[in-house]
Order: sequence, then structure tokens, then C-alpha cells
Amino acid sequence: MISQIPLGQTDIKITPLILGTWQAGKRGWVGIDDQDIITAIQTALEQGITTIDTAEIYGDGYSEELVGKAIKNYRGQAVIATKVFANHLAYDQVLLACENSLKRLQIDVIDLYQIHWPSGSWKSPVVPIAETMSALVKLQEQGKIRAIGVSNFNLAQLKEAQNYGVISSLQPPYSLFWRIPERELIPYCVTQGISILAYSPLAQGLLTGKFPPDQQFPPEDVRSKNILFQGELYQRAQSALAQLRPIAVAYQVSLGTLALAWLLHQPRTHAIIGVRNREQVLANLPAITLQLRAETLAAMDQISRSVNDLIPADALLWKF
Repeated sequence: MISQIPLGQTDIKITPLILGTWQAGKRGWVGIDDQDIITAIQTALEQGITTIDTAEIYGDGYSEELVGKAIKNYRGQAVIATKVFANHLAYDQVLLACENSLKRLQIDVIDLYQIHWPSGSWKSPVVPIAETMSALVKLQEQGKIRAIGVSNFNLAQLKEAQNYGVISSLQPPYSLFWRIPERELIPYCVTQGISILAYSPLAQGLLTGKFPPDQQFPPEDVRSKNILFQGELYQRAQSALAQLRPIAVAYQVSLGTLALAWLLHQPRTHAIIGVRNREQVLANLPAITLQLRAETLAAMDQISRSVNDLIPADALLWKF
């Protein structure tokens, strides 16, 4: 039985691993099969991973549609998180975006509704956070959403949002090879009782160790824009992986399981795992119960520094 942990200060229970579905929208991904995704989601639910994260922007709603199909007979156990994109943050746009997400997901209430990117991101119109939050609070009052979260916010943006409503979660990129959130965001969230929903917890597959030193992705693959797969950062990551492999062997787990377990040992942190198929769901399950010794965590911390020390505090994971 997988443990259930309160989301923020709410009575909503979420799992340590969360199923991410960016890839289900297909844009930016290659080799994705609809039925494989549906089966993966249902397998996760059957195995006790109840929390599923999606967004309206993933394939312009296609990911939400697939999630809706997958959970149709599992709604009693599925906890659904989705997001409104930066181009829909005006009051009426938020309300409409929520209605559209509810329809695509075929549900009556969204458990966690998140602002995907701050206003102004991706050349979107600038909307005061007070306006966006007032719409989200209205949706809460109407019973259409249960909790509010933010994604890709910096500390100042998070604090400003808190002036207008209760923020239950923050969704940043966070992994052994991307530790920028530890500088300010995570210590603050710990004091505020805000859950960390870490996306790209395996650095888009880099931490599985499956990519060779000369890996090249096609332009349509989003990983071709990920700075961790480029230049000196990629070479440092390969060296770090070589040092992590003996640790994984000692624990008799895969590199991916080791990296996910490290993340789950961090305060208030959950890992959003993107999967293509049933097998990947099952492969990630051991991370939930893997207990790492203090000396192991310290060693992994030290190994990861060689990568993280090269990443500026204001860096973005992708160069689009």
C-alpha cells in the first residue's frame, strides 16, 4: 500500500510519486502511443499511484482528454491536478479554461488547479496576480476546484500569490541534476507547509543513465532544447552518472530508482514521473520504499555538485 500524504495544509491526499502526462499531449515528444499512455495511467492507479498531473497546454488539451478516458472507471481513487496556461490568466479566461479542462477530463471537480507559468511568460499578456487568484478563489467557492497551486514561480511571485489565497503546492523543475529550488523556494515552502511537486525528477531521462556520451535528439524532441543535454553540462552529467552507478549497484536498484529515491528523501517533496508505458510505471515503484542511508545521501549530494555548480541561479531548464 503506497502512503498518502496531505497536499499542503489540505485534507487532499497525494502519493509520493505523481504520474505526469506532458508526453500524452505528444507535442514535443516522439514515439507516444495513446493506448500505451491509457494503460500506464490505469496501471499506476491499480498500483496505488493515485495522483495524476496534466495541463491544458499539453497537446492543446489532448493530454487531458486521454487522462479523462483513462480514469473513467477509476474516478473514486484518482486525484487530478491540472494547470491553466499563462495566456489564460485574466479573470474570465481562468473560469473558461477551468470549464474546458473539466469537460476534457470528464470530471466535476479538479483536485488541484495550478497556474502553469507566471503572467507574462512565453510572451503572454501581463495580468495582475490578484485578478488571477480572485478567479481561482471563485472556482474554489463554486466547488469546481479543491486547491490552488503554482508552477514555475520564483519566491517573490509565490509570496505575492499568497496575499490573495492559500497556495497548497509549488511545481518546479527539481532533480539531483537540477537543484536551483533548494536555494530559496524549498526552505520557504517547508516553513509554509507547501508541497513541492517536482517535475523532470529524472532530468528528462538523463538520470536513468540510458543515454550515451554522444546522444543527439531530433529537433522535434523537447530534450534537444534541454541544457542538461548540451555541452559541458552533459559531459559533467555523464561523469556524475559513472560515480552514481556503484551506489545503485550496492542498493540493487536502477540509476533512475536511486535518483527518484534521493528526491523523495528531500523535505515535502513529491516526484512527477512522466511515463510512456506500463513497464515504466512499474520500474519507478521501488523508489517509494527505498531507504537511503545518511552517508549515501551525502555522497550523492557531493557527486551532483559537479553538475549543479555549473548552473546559474536564474537558468531555465530549456532553451526554446
